Amino acid sequence: MNLTQALLSLLAGALLCNCIPHLAAGLRGERFPTPFATPRGVGLSAPVTNALWGSANLFLGLLLFRQQGWVLFAAGFVAAAVYLARHFGRVRGG
Repeated sequence: MNLTQALLSLLAGALLCNCIPHLAAGLRGERFPTPFATPRGVGLSAPVTNALWGSANLFLGLLLFRQQGWVLFAAGFVAAAVYLARHFGRVRGG
């Protein structure tokens, strides 16, 4: 696996991990932070924005995942999970 493939695999894992909270919030009709909110990543976005952002992350992550390996995908997924848990724990006061 070359460096480009490794980075794409990490990105696939991160995107698929990131789609979960956005889709979950959007499908529950709840506001949740997105990169489109003000302030960016902290302010709350509408449920539809979260559903669309989560879907975009899902489809791009699946596209990249299809062509990459499992180990780095898992590493990207876990890295994103830990980062997002810490970030949204601070943002949402958890």
